[in-house]
Amino acid sequence: MSLLLCLVLSAKAQVEALDRNGNPIRNNGQTLDGNPLNPEFGTYEDGAGNRTTWGRDTTRTGSQKKIPIGQFQWILEPRLGTVVDAENNDTVVHDFQKWNDTGGFAGEFNYLGNMGAPRLNRIYFNRPTSDEFIFLQPFDFFRGSLQDFRYTNTKSPITNLAYHSCGNKQIGEDRVRGYFATNINKEAGLGFKIDYSYGTGYYYAQPNSMFGTTFYGYYRGERYNVHAYAGVNHLKMGENGGIEDDRYIEDPLSFRQEYSAENIPTMLSQTWNRNHEQHFYLTHRYNIGFTRLLEVPDSLKPTPPSEGMLLAELPDSVKNALNADSVQRKVMVDSLMQKWNKDNPPPHEFVPVTSIIHTFDLSNLKHEYLAHNTTSNYYTNHYYGDWGAVEDVTRALSVRNTFGVALREGFNKWAKMGITLFGTHKLRSYKLMDMQGSNSVAFTENDVSVGGEVARTQGNVFHYNASGEVWLIGPHAGDLDIKGSTNLDLRLGRLDSLVADVNVNFAHSKPSFFFRHYHSQSTWWDNDDLSREVRFKVGGTLRLGKLGTRLNIGFENVSNYTYFSMENTLHEKASANSLTPTDFSHAVSVRQAGSVQVFGATLSQDLKWKFIHLDSQVSYQKSTDQDALPLPTFNAYTNFYLLFRMGIRKILRVQIGGDLRYFTSYYGPDYSPSIQQFAVQDANHERMKVGGYPIIGAYANLHLKHCRIYVNVRHVNAGSGHAFLVPHYPINPMTINMGLSWNFFN
Repeated sequence: MSLLLCLVLSAKAQVEALDRNGNPIRNNGQTLDGNPLNPEFGTYEDGAGNRTTWGRDTTRTGSQKKIPIGQFQWILEPRLGTVVDAENNDTVVHDFQKWNDTGGFAGEFNYLGNMGAPRLNRIYFNRPTSDEFIFLQPFDFFRGSLQDFRYTNTKSPITNLAYHSCGNKQIGEDRVRGYFATNINKEAGLGFKIDYSYGTGYYYAQPNSMFGTTFYGYYRGERYNVHAYAGVNHLKMGENGGIEDDRYIEDPLSFRQEYSAENIPTMLSQTWNRNHEQHFYLTHRYNIGFTRLLEVPDSLKPTPPSEGMLLAELPDSVKNALNADSVQRKVMVDSLMQKWNKDNPPPHEFVPVTSIIHTFDLSNLKHEYLAHNTTSNYYTNHYYGDWGAVEDVTRALSVRNTFGVALREGFNKWAKMGITLFGTHKLRSYKLMDMQGSNSVAFTENDVSVGGEVARTQGNVFHYNASGEVWLIGPHAGDLDIKGSTNLDLRLGRLDSLVADVNVNFAHSKPSFFFRHYHSQSTWWDNDDLSREVRFKVGGTLRLGKLGTRLNIGFENVSNYTYFSMENTLHEKASANSLTPTDFSHAVSVRQAGSVQVFGATLSQDLKWKFIHLDSQVSYQKSTDQDALPLPTFNAYTNFYLLFRMGIRKILRVQIGGDLRYFTSYYGPDYSPSIQQFAVQDANHERMKVGGYPIIGAYANLHLKHCRIYVNVRHVNAGSGHAFLVPHYPINPMTINMGLSWNFFN
């Protein structure tokens, strides 16, 4: 036993026990320098900060063998490939019925109705940073991206298969998803994810078909680390332009005949947006450092054998000879002791001092707008081509190389923080349409930036991170990005723990390429005179773990706020106060607002009494310019459910209940099929409000061993009413959704 402990300790720098959720396990037996050793879960951390689940003997006596189950996951910070621990969301049991809901876990997204359709978060401070390939941003529900992808270290190969469905073959939605992860050895692993969804949609001419696949591999040694990622997404979205008259939803009795959802007339047909994305990423680093002895308690050190034990395995003839010659006996004992010391080295650890980093990131996009039957008065502008055969193609390529040098924190007692310096070169290439309908207008941009980062991630109470980057060469020369964040974790006695996060961001940046240039048959701009955006944002989070209380607060000031706006034209014979889509021709443009301030606060509270639970979230936000940045004042979500276990051994987990989603009415953003983006409504005409309408659901969520099943009835209150999340795009009628997910370990 002592020999085994010694060998384990000599290979590990730090020993940390974690539960299945990745939280530290305390008071679990033997410790090494205060770091718990947990043989049950077998999670360790080496001197370079690499965690592994390898090394636990799970065999049983006899012929039976127990398959080891255990894993942890992490994501990467794309710029330098920094590892950030992440929760294993792919096997979440609680609220599983929300997993395939385009409206989000708290119903905070506006979207066009169909599963996987473009969506926009109503909570301003939950919106992601703008993607330079803007056509991909509305598809974050489905699209696999590096920022969200989880690498997995697992004790045994794991496969997760999931299927979600509602409706039938004529109208409805289906989604199939598979995830596989395995370790090659304790330092390396690989895996892949395949995802396919197809939704015919409940409204006419709104089908979508999406396929995504991701492959990954990693090696996390003490001296060398590498992560590789390859993702491909094909996203096809049918565009119907919204329904022709909102009364089909709000006042269906005003029509002479009854219309089902799939028979309601829409503005467009035979119109599609397609996105084909390839993303390849490689980050690796080499750690330079030294090896030092690891101090361990005497009780864990191997006990040197006695002279008799060393000689015990020698042949009797040799023993007799040595007993007769004391000099030779001493020589033999010394030789055997040297061999024992060589075979049982003292425990040691590798301490990284400096890391040399390189990151390669390549993204390629082909965006297509296709139409075979566009009415002549739907779009205001017509720059070239034939409305009966629209084929607008946009291409974009981005190649980024980043080199960095990091002085690692913690290599001695004086190194309380890590320091990183880096430089980046980024090449971007674009191809747009010309006036002859050819994809031949080329743009090339090269940018060079430098930056640095100071961070403290070790310790149990206080952490911080501060970084800055400035662009020196290229179209973005003069851009500046400064970020800072702190984290404080306090224990309030035995009652609870308080976690406080504060983050600050200042950015001075040129609007991304597609705000400055875009060419198509119906939409065209070259905005070289756009001013740089200046953003200052400060936010914070307070969390009380046991009480289930979370408070998020944020404030942002944006100068030269850049956004898309509809520019509709009223037909001659239409009423000036009309809201009917057929009374307008449609266009979209880029605008900038002088200055916009946004304040937001979100309070979440989870309550329970025995098996009765009530989880609630309410958000308040205020925009000083509702024309440029419209936001609902209040957004609320509440989930009431019963949670209990059934069966002989209480192995069936049952969650049954209902939820309510609601937000106050406001002039929600419209949607422009021509650019596949949300755009604010044209303030020069009558505008439509969305919201002020509750969306009620009911569900049952079951979990048995490695299987999860749900039945979810959405929009049970469907009927007459203002059931819109986006102007002229109604919410799906009541649907019955079902899902199944199964984990396999082998």
